[in-house]
Amino acid sequence: MGKPFSSGKHAFGFCDRCGQRYDLHDLIQQYENLLPIGIRVCFECMDVDHPQLQLGRVPMDDPQALRNARPDNTFFAPGNQGAGGSRMFQYGWNPIGGAEGYDTDLTPNYLISTSAVGTVTVVVT
Repeated sequence: MGKPFSSGKHAFGFCDRCGQRYDLHDLIQQYENLLPIGIRVCFECMDVDHPQLQLGRVPMDDPQALRNARPDNTFFAPGNQGAGGSRMFQYGWNPIGGAEGYDTDLTPNYLISTSAVGTVTVVVT
């Protein structure tokens, strides 16, 4: 018994989307939502099945909480009032200034701003 289909070395087909003639082996099966939708398209008309449209297929998690977390007690430890413990580093969006009026006891402001104005001379030789 022979093969059910010929090799199709010289066969041609038409793109189901744009209608251009291509070699049959150059036409690609179009997929949507990881399933073939039954049309063959050329490379220019191929729409890649974007991974962003397949949310939920791959289990993802982004845990935010810590297991068995403990509160920060180093700020109120003896000898660390104000400038010690885990809150000795200050940072933020606007680094000049610190706490608002309602929480100055919890986040004291130890940042000091210095600035100077001068001139720059550029010499091109």
